[in-house]
Amino acid sequence: MLKKYLEAGKFVTTHGVLGELKAYPYCDSAEFLCGFSLLYPAANGGRPWRVTSARAHKGMALLRLEGVDGMDAARALVNRIFYIDRDDVQLPPGHWFLQDIIGLQVVDADTGRVYGTVTDVTNTGANDIYEIRTPEGKTVFFPAVQEFLEEVSPQQGFVRVRPIGGMFEDAD
Repeated sequence: MLKKYLEAGKFVTTHGVLGELKAYPYCDSAEFLCGFSLLYPAANGGRPWRVTSARAHKGMALLRLEGVDGMDAARALVNRIFYIDRDDVQLPPGHWFLQDIIGLQVVDADTGRVYGTVTDVTNTGANDIYEIRTPEGKTVFFPAVQEFLEEVSPQQGFVRVRPIGGMFEDAD
């Protein structure tokens, strides 16, 4: 089951004296994060913070939250992780949240062989790389490109792949 609330970032410091917070985005960009009108304090949601202003600045998001009207109030939120509601985002077809991909079982599209579980996703700038932990405990890095990905189904818990020869042989 997909999580309703997703980790979106962390308040890292205050900015100025009026209660603005500098937030490190866990998502694609600070600009993406600035598009939300509500942020949540916990993995199960909780009472949301209403974002009254947001702007990107040097890779970070500068946020003003309703009711956070000074430096002391903002300082109380520093080092807190915040969440977004999945329902507040419309991803384009073929795009997923990284949190949905981590934990998926990696299966060969032709043979059904289970190669392991996705444990992390990194981006090289050109494409994503899935870090896969094999059943034997070894790590394999898999390029998440169209030529090798047959199907990604977070709802059903798997990624079907068509690896080239040798990609998983060293993991045996």
